[in-house]
Amino acid sequence: MTQQHPITPPPELVAAWCRKANDNEPMFPQVAARAAQWGADQELEACCEWLDREGWSGESRQLRAARRPKPSSLKEQALELVRKTPVNSAGLYSYEQIEIIRRALESSPDPS
Repeated sequence: MTQQHPITPPPELVAAWCRKANDNEPMFPQVAARAAQWGADQELEACCEWLDREGWSGESRQLRAARRPKPSSLKEQALELVRKTPVNSAGLYSYEQIEIIRRALESSPDPS
């Protein structure tokens, strides 16, 4: 009986990644990136489960938050820009900053 390493993806998952790549060689880097992310996620979860079993549940939550931070919403990004980003020497925001603010405002519901 062959033992499989715990971070080896299940065959069904590998098959799904290959179907998504559609036998397209340029897609290999994307499939490899998914495999690496999946393995890293499995390792993080194993570490967090171990910390929980050892009575370190607070540290487990901190580890997960530090290693897999949630992305900021557009609204949070826009507010951060407005609060903390100095304008350039001409007193203007950069194009990228304006785009974040614009997208955040467009996605916010209008006040009633």
